[in-house]
Amino acid sequence: MSQTTPIKAVIAVLSASNFVIGMGGFIVISIIDPLAAGLDVSLPAAGMLMTVYAIAYAILSPVLVALTGRFGRRRVMFYGLLLFAVASLLSALMPTIGPLYVVRMAAAAGAGMMTPVSIAVVAGLAAPERRGKALAAVFFGLSLAQVLGVPAGSWVAYTFGWRMAFVIVFVLALPCLWLIWTRVPQGLSFQPTSLRDLGRMLVDPLKLGTALFTASFLAAIYIVLTYLPPLLSQQMGYGRDGVSLVLLVFGMAAVAGNALGGWMADRLGPMRTLTILCLGQIVLMPGFSALPFGDGLLLALVFVWSVWGWSFTAAQQMRVISLAPEQAAVMVALNAASIYIGIAAGSAIGGVVLERAGLPALGIAGGVGAVWALVHLVWSHRAAARRAQRGL
Repeated sequence: MSQTTPIKAVIAVLSASNFVIGMGGFIVISIIDPLAAGLDVSLPAAGMLMTVYAIAYAILSPVLVALTGRFGRRRVMFYGLLLFAVASLLSALMPTIGPLYVVRMAAAAGAGMMTPVSIAVVAGLAAPERRGKALAAVFFGLSLAQVLGVPAGSWVAYTFGWRMAFVIVFVLALPCLWLIWTRVPQGLSFQPTSLRDLGRMLVDPLKLGTALFTASFLAAIYIVLTYLPPLLSQQMGYGRDGVSLVLLVFGMAAVAGNALGGWMADRLGPMRTLTILCLGQIVLMPGFSALPFGDGLLLALVFVWSVWGWSFTAAQQMRVISLAPEQAAVMVALNAASIYIGIAAGSAIGGVVLERAGLPALGIAGGVGAVWALVHLVWSHRAAARRAQRGL
């Protein structure tokens, strides 16, 4: 295998692999109705699949990245994706919700190795002035999963059953495994990490708090997003095609937001970018509590909401890496774990709101969550500035 594979080719392979990770990780959202019906469980019980996956990712990802810190990056990414693929296939075979929870935890472990290491690899390969765009390019795969993977999974689940959606994830992972092994160079330069490095990050309030902003931001979004299909079904009267269309619009906007976020981060800086995005979420999400309204207005709301949501990734990655560039892999793993802490928290809060106040209350709850995210952002930024002034 060539050791001089162009950086753009490596980014393309890792972006494609993260597409599979994104589709397999988030597909539960798009199949929650048929899955709940097929396994004869409640919507909150089915939604817990997303929460369980997210908690497992949050706990296992930093630990696994640290434990594999002295192994070659290509090998770690390959075996992480392999574990994810096998767990996705097993998800299609589980007879009841209990075993499915366990298998989704295994899938989260694989994703927790693959995605953070791929991000750290690209951050190390890219020139500093182009790092925002390079990170956005890797995240393009995750965003594209929202455009194609999640809506396609929804259509497949409503048409052929929810199990077939997981089978498709397994099949798509196979060529990506081959591409990682044959196109990603061996011997990529990286700083080895260990559990001791992880421990130092976890006891540093500033570094941990900065990474956890991701959790605050996404928790607000997932209060609504986890239960968006049933919200559309009950408040707008949508069936398979309507739900799939809205998810398609959401995914297209995610790709646009991913590109916009890289541009904003390089030109406005991470802090200004993230402040603007928090303010946007505070304004937009209460709109979901006003359903039902016209189809065109709904699609416009979903599009702008998704753009503002998925524009945060590059700016936040730049923030966390800048705090400890010599330990980028661990910081990225902590940030990735925070993504899933946010998903778990948002899904759990959404389930509580759903049971106690009903579907219409989800939008207002999401807006309140976005206010907290803005407070968290300002605190972590000021704390970093104070540390920089002290020269620490």
